[in-house]
Amino acid sequence: MDEGYSNLPTSHLLGSVPAVTQDDRKLGPPAAQDAAATSRLQEFPPGGGNVGGYRPPGGPADGDVENQADWKGYFNVASYAPYFNVDTDVVVDRLISSVYPMDGFYRKIDANPDVYGPLWITTTLIFMLAVFGNYATYLVQTKKDMDIWNFDVGYFSWAASVMYSYAIIVPVVFFFLFQYFGSRPSLVRFWCMWGYSLFIFIPASVLLLIPVGFLQWVIIALAGGASSWFITLNLKECTEGADLMVLMASASVLQFALALFIKVYFFA
Repeated sequence: MDEGYSNLPTSHLLGSVPAVTQDDRKLGPPAAQDAAATSRLQEFPPGGGNVGGYRPPGGPADGDVENQADWKGYFNVASYAPYFNVDTDVVVDRLISSVYPMDGFYRKIDANPDVYGPLWITTTLIFMLAVFGNYATYLVQTKKDMDIWNFDVGYFSWAASVMYSYAIIVPVVFFFLFQYFGSRPSLVRFWCMWGYSLFIFIPASVLLLIPVGFLQWVIIALAGGASSWFITLNLKECTEGADLMVLMASASVLQFALALFIKVYFFA
């Protein structure tokens, strides 16, 4: 080789061809990275740096060292951020699907389940039950004697205790039951599904202000039936061919029992 060329730097000889570094090979194509980040949303809590998983203090910010999710991730706020990263139009579409059970809700949340919608649905329902329950009692008492009516603050504590417990504990119980019987569901998707199943009771609580006993029972029966049907159809999506009819029927009965509790306790 000519001595003049031998002194040229290697980068000059490469020309315009970009050199592939070891870091580039580790990261992989962008599509694969996005798919991996999305799939982690089905885990609880999600792991990995790009989706807000737990990273030990002082750990590297790049992707050279894989972050491992351990028990500390459950106490890290960043671990839960991906479940709140949802657009308004997505939440509205899921609310519509919760009222119309045949719309394939479970498939819609397959890649990106959220807890933003369930949290606000449950919280809104708690305040509406407490306020409208007191107002329904007021409407009844105005026909008798105004002096004996008082605002019952206990409605708030009962509504919060029952609704938050139901939205959190019931999905966890059925998650472990489905796993015991051979299915492999996602806990986050169960939380998402059960949370959205409570949306139907928000408009129902408004209609229950109508002071007609028979009409109130029809309203709560329709709301409870729609919510039960929504839970049953979506649980069927994750049975993986197993015969879990008893579990689906139990979930449906629990959903209808919740509707009866709302009617009897808040709108009696």
